Amino acid sequence: MRADDVNEYDADAPSSPINRDARILSVADHGVNPLPAPEPDDDVDWGSRRGGRNRRPEAWLSWKEVLIWCGIPILVVIIIRTFLFGFYSIPSGSMLDTIHEGDRVVTTQLIPGVADLQRGDVIVFKDPAHWLRAETSSSLGQSEYLIKRLIGLPGDTIACDGPGSPITINGVAIDEHSYIRPGVDPSAMSFKVTVTAGHLFVLGDNRSNSADSRFHRDDGDQGLVPVSDVVGVGLAIYWPVQNLSSLNGHHDVFASVPDRSASAK
Repeated sequence: MRADDVNEYDADAPSSPINRDARILSVADHGVNPLPAPEPDDDVDWGSRRGGRNRRPEAWLSWKEVLIWCGIPILVVIIIRTFLFGFYSIPSGSMLDTIHEGDRVVTTQLIPGVADLQRGDVIVFKDPAHWLRAETSSSLGQSEYLIKRLIGLPGDTIACDGPGSPITINGVAIDEHSYIRPGVDPSAMSFKVTVTAGHLFVLGDNRSNSADSRFHRDDGDQGLVPVSDVVGVGLAIYWPVQNLSSLNGHHDVFASVPDRSASAK
């Protein structure tokens, strides 16, 4: 074998291509330093410096990094759950056919507060005066909330003459066919209530099976719900998947109702 062949393939030979490359890298790293360039370090993995191969695996994440990557998402979820959205399970049929038994509803907790309540909103509220004795509702397994449609605001006069008659607000009849359960009267009982300051009048969409404001007129508050008891306005049904849909406030139904402040004069 020729000497040239040894130099070409023997990695231990001083003039082999590998050692020449190592020498070039050493000189390049040395820069303009006037001192003699250092000899290449035999322990350096020049292959990894040249091609990025044979690198050592990265170290495990530190506890601080784990807290950042896991803690921040959890904190965001808690903030969203506490201040922005509420999640409720509906076990009763008082809002059929808008909301079915077993549906899960997401609400915005910015209303009331950041925005105003409107007639037609589907609202979730705390049990105002032991209504749950007549109707079972729950929030994530805890029976303390109900869900109904907001019909009357403070100052409104809500009335109905009984079977076959429409609900009137401030003397104006409203057409509720877009949300009331088909085949059900707006009210099978006659009533007339003026909504007091800081309160709301609510009805279920399934009027024949809803223990709403009509049935609690002797509760000391004429069956009205304090605005302070409202915890959110329904946005959508998110479970089960086959019932996935938004919750429509049908605000157009109330477009012709005169302003409550004007009617109160």
